[in-house]
Parts: sequence; structure tokens; C-alpha cells
Amino acid sequence: MSSVLEHRRDYLRLMRQFTLDKGFFTVTDIQKAAGIPRSTAQDWVTRLLREGCVLLRGEKRGRSPARYAAISAVPQSTCRRIFTTVDDTCVEIYHDCMSGACAAFCGHHHALAGGVLTSVERDGTLLRESGSLGSSELSIGLFPKSAVGVCGIERKNDLIVQHIRCIGGPAYSLSDMMGRAEGVVHVESQHNGHLVEGRVCTQALMKVTIGIDDTDSHEGGATFALALALLNHVSRIKGVLPISHHVAMLNPAVFRKTAGNSASFIEVAVQPGRYAALVEKTQKFLADESVSAEWGLAVRKGLVVPEGLREYGRMVRTRVIPRTITEATAESFGIQLIGGEGVIGALGAVALTGLSHDILLDPTRNDF
Repeated sequence: MSSVLEHRRDYLRLMRQFTLDKGFFTVTDIQKAAGIPRSTAQDWVTRLLREGCVLLRGEKRGRSPARYAAISAVPQSTCRRIFTTVDDTCVEIYHDCMSGACAAFCGHHHALAGGVLTSVERDGTLLRESGSLGSSELSIGLFPKSAVGVCGIERKNDLIVQHIRCIGGPAYSLSDMMGRAEGVVHVESQHNGHLVEGRVCTQALMKVTIGIDDTDSHEGGATFALALALLNHVSRIKGVLPISHHVAMLNPAVFRKTAGNSASFIEVAVQPGRYAALVEKTQKFLADESVSAEWGLAVRKGLVVPEGLREYGRMVRTRVIPRTITEATAESFGIQLIGGEGVIGALGAVALTGLSHDILLDPTRNDF
């Protein structure tokens, strides 16, 4: 079902773009743009015509093909992506919006409602929420009450189901927009008096944090830039969704540093069966693109950072860490290390994940 929804979204997006660009599209336009057989393109045009998403602008006449147009070329959803990662009973929900204002609105009301959510953070258009499996009663309504909240999170096999209660604009988003977001498998909604209640189903993905360091040299290169390129690279892997890119300052007194001694880490959501491919492609990318031969890589699965790993993060900001301690720490927490001396800083970056930018960029801050 998720594959069908993804195809529907992609083909409808193409049809809307053609409608915007030249006022109509043909079956051949969709066939060539999508790289699919003509019969498949015709099937989708016919299906969307039947659903009322597409209208016939002109019948086929002689050699002139039939012309179609999307009913609306205006984006029908402000929700780009909605996906979830899970670790035992802990869940993180990611909602990437077209608008920072919309993300701020949802973040404000979700935090006000509370419920099963323990933290709500916004970084630009990305709303990132932490919670636990379970349910909670919420009071939803007009100001000063919250307009929307997550009243439950449950796991059903390989799916995470968010139970949402809302009113007004958020109710429209739940019933008409969220189902079109990338990552959403299914949405169900129903009216309950003046409220709308619904269930948003997404895949239960695994969160992976990848730290890298020592990829540059005095002659050139920059670890932060390579980390961002890595995030873009691995996001092309089927079953891998990008979350974030961060820079973390380490011990500024380390003599081997090229500049201020910063490492980087990226976070991605991964289908469990794609983890091995992710590590393989990451290792190959760093080996090919790093300027320094001492590049290092640390890969960790999971959401919650244990206190022992946090302590390594404090140490790497105040001491010169021998590789033996790094390897022992990584082994005790099931973290995979690959590469040269850069693994010391790479593990440090992983140990600092989840902290605010203010703490990450200030190496004197060890109050975490």
C-alpha cells in the first residue's frame, strides 16, 4: 500500500508541474518524465481522472493526443515528510513542513497539550518530537486550550500509529493533508462532535547516528562540509531518510587539530534491512572523499544516549583521549568504529548527539 501511495504522489506531482508550466499534460509527457511504460502512465492518468484529481482538457484528434490538467496546481499539503523512529518504548516523530510558521504552530500546540510527548523541538521547518508508547487524555479546544495534541502512540508490527486529537486548522491538516506526506502509510480520521480524531501510520524505523572526524588537512577540506555531503549521499539509499546535520566542538587544545577541532555527526532514519548498506556506502564515501588518511567513522543505532557515553563526550572536550579508551567505550555501547585516529573525535560527536546547538558549539559547556 505504501508503494502505491508513493507512486500516486509522485505522478500527481508531475501532472501538477506540467499543468503549471504549460497548462496541460499528455500521457507521453508523464511516460517520459517518470521513465515508465506508456501503459503504466495511461493507467495512472485514467485512475486519477476517475478519482477527480485530473480533468480532460481536450479529446484526442487525429495525431494530436488527449490533453489533461491537474485540478489544482497548488500544493495540497504543507506536510513534506512525516516519519518515526523507535527504540524499545521510546519513539521520535519527525514532521518536515513546507513552512517554519506551520511547524512552529504545531510544535507550540503539541507542547501545550503534552500527553505522551516528552519533548518538542523545532529546527527550521523540521519538528522533532520525543515520546513513549502509551496513551493519555488530552483537553483539546479553543484558546487557551491546545488546538491539537498527540494523545497516544502505539506500535503495530512494523508500524507506528500516532493517535491525534484536534480542532480547526489542524483538523483540516489531519484529514486532508497529512496522508499526502512522504513517509505516511495510511491516515484515518473521524469527527467526534466538534473535534476530529485520527490515526497516522508510519513505518517503525531505526535511528542511526554517524559521527565523522579528521577528514580534512592543513591543505584543504572541511569535515562539516563532508558530513553534509554524506547526508545527501546516503539519503539516496532506498529506505534511508535524512534527519539532521550537526557540528560539535571538541577539545580546542588538541595539538593535532587543523583548526578549532570540530567534528560532525548526521542523523538518519533507516529501515532495519538497509542498515548494512548504509554503513557500507558511508565507509566507501569517506574513503573516497576524505583529504586526510586518518579519517574516522562512528556509527550508533538507537535513540537514548546512555550516561556512560555522555561521559565520553565530556572527556573528549577536556582531555586528549587515547584510541584504546575510544575502542573500549565503543565496544561497551555497541558502536561501530571504522578508520584511523579520527574515530576518537567521531565517537565524541556521537556521544554529544541530542544536545542543543549552544552546547555543541561551546567546548567549555560540559553541563549536560
